[in-house]
Amino acid sequence: MKHARSVTLKSIRWLALLGALVVLPSQADEYADTNQLVRANKFTEALAKVDSYLADKPADPQMRFLKGVIQRNLGKPAEAINTFTLLTQDYPELPEPYNNLAVLYAGQGQYDKARVTLEMAIRTNPNYATAHENLGDVYVRLASQAYNKALLLDSGNTAIPPKLNLTLEVFKPKPTSKK
Repeated sequence: MKHARSVTLKSIRWLALLGALVVLPSQADEYADTNQLVRANKFTEALAKVDSYLADKPADPQMRFLKGVIQRNLGKPAEAINTFTLLTQDYPELPEPYNNLAVLYAGQGQYDKARVTLEMAIRTNPNYATAHENLGDVYVRLASQAYNKALLLDSGNTAIPPKLNLTLEVFKPKPTSKK
C-alpha cells in the first residue's frame, strides 16, 4: 500500500512537471508576443492580447503590469492608475507598479502623491535606482512649486528667483551637438 501511494505520488509529480513544461513555453510566448506588439507601438492589439490572457489568468502580475504600461501608452492614465493601484494592493512587495503609478501621478502634477508612492517603491527595494531618480525629479518639482509660492507671497525677495531658475533648468532640454 505504501509503495503504491509512493508510485502514485511520483506519477502525479511527473505529470505536474510535464504540465508545467508545456504551459511555461506558451506563457513565455504570450509575454514575448505582447512585448513585441508593444515595441511595434501596436498598443490596441497588445491590449487585446493581454485582456485575453488575463481572462484565464487574472492574477498574473507580469501581464497585469504590462496592461498598465499599455494603457499609459494608449493615453488612458486613469485606467493605468487603476491597474497599477490594484497591483500595489495585490503585490505590495513589487516596486515597479509603485514606480509607474508615481510617474502617472507626477504627469498629472500630483507631486505629493508621486513622492509617497516612490517612497513605497524604495521601501520595497532600496536598490531600485529608477525610483530614486524619479523621486529626485519629484523633489525638484516640489521645490519649484514651493519657490513659486514663496515668490507669490514675497515678490520682493531677491533670493527666490535664482533658486526657482535652478529648478527650471533641471528639466530644460539639452541642446544637441552637431558634428
